[in-house]
Amino acid sequence: MKKRGSHPVWSYFLAFFLLTSFVITSSMLLFLNYFAKSAGVEFTEENLFTAAIVTFGNAVFLSLICTAVDIFRRKVMVDRPVRAIVEAARRITNGDFSARISSKTALGASEGFEEIIGCFNTMAAELSGVETLRADFISNVSHELKTPMAVIQNYGTLLQDPELTDGQRAEYAKAITRQSRRLAGLVTNILKLDRLENQQIYPSAKRYNLGEQLAECLLQFEDTWEENGIDIETDIEEDVFIESDGELMSLVWSNLFSNALKFTETGGKVSLSLKTEGDLAVVRVSDTGCGISPEVRGHIFEKFYQGDTSHAAQGNGLGLALAKRVTDITGGEISVESEPGIGSTFTVKLGRAL
Repeated sequence: MKKRGSHPVWSYFLAFFLLTSFVITSSMLLFLNYFAKSAGVEFTEENLFTAAIVTFGNAVFLSLICTAVDIFRRKVMVDRPVRAIVEAARRITNGDFSARISSKTALGASEGFEEIIGCFNTMAAELSGVETLRADFISNVSHELKTPMAVIQNYGTLLQDPELTDGQRAEYAKAITRQSRRLAGLVTNILKLDRLENQQIYPSAKRYNLGEQLAECLLQFEDTWEENGIDIETDIEEDVFIESDGELMSLVWSNLFSNALKFTETGGKVSLSLKTEGDLAVVRVSDTGCGISPEVRGHIFEKFYQGDTSHAAQGNGLGLALAKRVTDITGGEISVESEPGIGSTFTVKLGRAL
């Protein structure tokens, strides 16, 4: 006998046979007993034997029918969706994240299987997205690591030339130092972002003056704006306090200031404002740089995304991703408004400590 799952077919037949035999025999005996009493007829051995044969034949016939119907039902409502789920799971296990279970498979299946199939397809779609992000992440990390390492290698080779002047050696050493810092910054940001996304960093909220923190972070870039001839305009409301993780929030401000100065040409302007709006503290960082196209704005907070590749050597595309993640876990909001050729404004909204 062929088995269906872990149970042979005869087990289904036996179960139906016993059930139908009991039901039919009991019903037949009750009927015959009632009929005999009504007609005043007594049972004989011949009558009992005939009744037993008829009862047994009916039980076998009905058991066969019930078994066939149950096997067909299981094939359509159980076996088919189970095979489809197993096959799709096997494909995903082998790395094919495009595997989906067709809705036709659920036709005739129980509601439980329909729900399982729906959840499976949702899971497969999520895994497919995660796999795409993982592949993109590895590709981008490889590219970002390769560039500074290649520069360091080239300048290291040049430094081996014994005929170099002291000025050339100093210049090449500075280039190596810059690229080393860039490489170290990349690794540091990757680790920070990974810890933030895996919730390994928990905000330690403390009450502090937001205006003072913004001013201190901005002053760290004084050499940059003076060297590039960029005007700085500030409008910071006094005594605006928030309750947040100051160390994490400094990452946000540093990245916003760095981006604003990086994309602003000589003679341009970078503006910082802090205002209160109800129970919110609203920080705006504006620049008169190249601006951001609508297509780029939709991806600006993604890891390694750089809308303006001409400035790629100055960053690694992780700053805004870090800023977005920090504002999310601290309960804030970050958004951007921009027009190509005019400039950009990043807005961060945080709850005030009243």
